[in-house]
Amino acid sequence: MIFGAGAAGLSGAIGPARAARLFRSENGSAHVRDWDWLVGNWDVWHRRLKERLAGSTEWEEFPGKSALWLALGGLGTIDDNIVDIPSGTYRGLTVRAFDPASGKWSIWWLDGRNPTRIDAPVRGGFEGDSGVFQGPDVFKGKPVLVRFRWLDIHSSRPHWEQALSADGGARWEVNWENFFTRTAAVPTPLQNHADHQRDFDFLHGSWRVRHRRLKQRLAGSADWEEFHGTLVNRPVLGGQGNIGDNLFARASGAHRGIGMRAFDAARGEWLSWWLDGRAPTGFGPPLRGRFADGIGTFDGEDMLDHRPVRIRVRWSRITRSTARWEQAMSGDGDANWETNWISDFVRGD
Repeated sequence: MIFGAGAAGLSGAIGPARAARLFRSENGSAHVRDWDWLVGNWDVWHRRLKERLAGSTEWEEFPGKSALWLALGGLGTIDDNIVDIPSGTYRGLTVRAFDPASGKWSIWWLDGRNPTRIDAPVRGGFEGDSGVFQGPDVFKGKPVLVRFRWLDIHSSRPHWEQALSADGGARWEVNWENFFTRTAAVPTPLQNHADHQRDFDFLHGSWRVRHRRLKQRLAGSADWEEFHGTLVNRPVLGGQGNIGDNLFARASGAHRGIGMRAFDAARGEWLSWWLDGRAPTGFGPPLRGRFADGIGTFDGEDMLDHRPVRIRVRWSRITRSTARWEQAMSGDGDANWETNWISDFVRGD
């Protein structure tokens, strides 16, 4: 996860509000309202096939809840979900992002029971009152195609269905259906677990951000750029995750990104992913880490100019109204580290 890699420019003159307007007008504005109909809180009625690709006709029914927000200036969405399956309630998270280059939406799912893996995306778009999204995946060790369909999206009860195909799309088996009933037009977070991991509770809410970024990385540069930004961060997965919508107001052009974090209870660590709104076709490799003595340290591997590098991120100076985020990079196996980005957060409205 190289936070904001690849952009250049020197800012200070563009404020966050103007940057948001520029972003919406210059980046696929025809699609910023594609998901407006799903914004809000919902009661969800589920109908799920008990066995998949096994010729089963036995279904089970159960309730759930969902809350959805727009992100990336309308070119993304975030939804948090409670799924009350008979074997026990679990939480799940969906992220969607529109890629102007391909003209398609990508949809990712993170299952709170296995928060170390983001499912392979399905991709597609809308036509009229329905949308179709499709992609490859693996089911019980065998390659399959996965298809999502949204139906009756502008009705009072939108309908989602998931289907699998084991023969390249010749035949499809629908194995899960959801029917949505709106409970609130303005989304509010779903309830957290009482015993959720609280390391990132400080980050929930709205922030104004002052960024300082090294223009060239691992090149001996001392030339920095400074610019403003914003962050809106929310708890998800019952508090065992959180997700932030970021705006960077740079002179070279405003851009956005999504930072997503989930707690891996098995290892006592957080995973942190980044989705760059300028190329929103996939999340970068995750960083892993934890908090100790009020400082959060996370590291992992990535690529810079086609060569492997190590990435380290630290959260520090945490108070009720301020925080600092720093990113450093090593190109020599941790022997030397270069700090290349510093972000100072001040709580907004």
